[in-house]
Amino acid sequence: MHTIEVVLAMLVAVVASGYLVRILPFSLPLPLVQIALGALISGVFKRGHALEPEVFFLLFLPPLLFLDGWRIPKQGLFRDKGAIVELAFGLVVFTVLGAGLLIHWLIPVMPLAVAFALAAIISPTDPVAVGAIAARVPFPKRLMHILEGESLLNDASGLVCFSFAVAAVMTGSFSLAQASLTFLWVAFAGLAIGVVVTLGVSTLQRWLWRRFGEEPGAALLVNLLIPFAAYLLAEEFEASGILAAVAAGISMSYVELSGRVSGSMRVQRTAVWNTVQFSFNGIMFVLLGEQLPGIVQRAVATISVTGHHEWWWLLIYVTAISVTLVLLRLVFVWLSLRWNLLRARMRGEQRAHTPTRVVLAMSVAGVRGAITLAGVLTLPLLLPSGEPFPARDLVIFLAAAVILISLLAASVLLPRLLKGLELPKDDSARREEDLARKLSSKAALVAVEKVRQQLVEGQPTARMQLYNDAAARVSLLYQRNLEKGQGPDEDPGKVRRMEQAYRSLRAAGLNAEREELFRLVRHGQLSDEVARRLIRNLDLLESRQRD
Repeated sequence: MHTIEVVLAMLVAVVASGYLVRILPFSLPLPLVQIALGALISGVFKRGHALEPEVFFLLFLPPLLFLDGWRIPKQGLFRDKGAIVELAFGLVVFTVLGAGLLIHWLIPVMPLAVAFALAAIISPTDPVAVGAIAARVPFPKRLMHILEGESLLNDASGLVCFSFAVAAVMTGSFSLAQASLTFLWVAFAGLAIGVVVTLGVSTLQRWLWRRFGEEPGAALLVNLLIPFAAYLLAEEFEASGILAAVAAGISMSYVELSGRVSGSMRVQRTAVWNTVQFSFNGIMFVLLGEQLPGIVQRAVATISVTGHHEWWWLLIYVTAISVTLVLLRLVFVWLSLRWNLLRARMRGEQRAHTPTRVVLAMSVAGVRGAITLAGVLTLPLLLPSGEPFPARDLVIFLAAAVILISLLAASVLLPRLLKGLELPKDDSARREEDLARKLSSKAALVAVEKVRQQLVEGQPTARMQLYNDAAARVSLLYQRNLEKGQGPDEDPGKVRRMEQAYRSLRAAGLNAEREELFRLVRHGQLSDEVARRLIRNLDLLESRQRD
């Protein structure tokens, strides 16, 4: 019963955070509000929940990483694959070496392998936290795609480095050759398993639909279970379950391109996944807040291992590590950009220099999150000899503090760094949308005419006129898309205002229709079954209108 109460309390806290972030007179990112609520629950009301990292990983990370891989823009992911791989793997190794050496120098009593473990677990950026921060800042789209791609892939490299460092602490030895081979297996096997699971499940599901018909409820449940299947199967083969979940999500986006899923199921699936994403994201950060009071208490109690007894030394450690992470990221990003510019010049290409403020913003945008917390909490309690794991509580505190500092720094500095920044106008997305609307409308007009000819063939005159009128009404909708294209001299602002006015008027009409249907049901003039069907159609129209 206690577990059910904890889950319900978490969900209430998540709901409250969604309203608080709108009510508060000052602007705060949603993750910070959720962390504060978690700390309040644990520190004031003494209702904290002891986090089990393995359960945390299994329940929360696979579906969220699956969804991030599913929804991330694939064109940007593959277009900037070079920069993403450099950040996701090169920057992680660079951070582990640089930050690990600094931590060992700053806290000499912390063994070098433990310092490397701490540096490894704070090296990955968190896709959830990055998205939450960037949603409040006018971040350049292309750079946002790079950050999203990096945060999806660097989890595996950071966690693998972390596991190697912990193994070195436990065994007292480390083999670079063995570690490299293990890393290759963990990464590539994880990616392959994720792809195979998604393609296999989707193929089986389509066969079942053809033989026995489509069952929306079962299809939605299968879709929710895919990331867990990919994660568990990869872990069974000692590969990266995180990369498997990401690869499963990316594969699902290509499976969806087959267009074999009905529109109504897509609407239902989107609503379900949006709810899962909001709930799980919120629960992760509430859990992080709940762990903070206990982590701080244990860190203060064990600070004596560093040779200092004053609590403010913890602030010095956290500040030094956080600043080092930003500086290491800044150096690596700058060197990466210079190297890419040099290669472009060698190929005879001309590329514009990235503004300095954007480089600084990318350095500050390296936000850490729940993956760091869950990973660091898996540190063993004891060494094989029976002695306590060196500085375990201090390592956990420093990792949790770095998460908070990175969230605060990004919330405060990113809006200031990007304020008033003028970037080259990129209207490629608008051109693609206009072209897609025109081509799809032309295809729709051809299909409508083909069906009209089939319907009127051999029909009496009255029925032919009915079909012709219906076809004309449908064709008019698509003709609008062909005729409202923006001319070269037309004011873009005028076009945008016209579209906004059209959507507002259309939304008002749909709302009025729904209200009238509800009124008819309340007065017994319309059955529930018919009303649900009509309202469902209006909901689909409204969702299409918003898109």
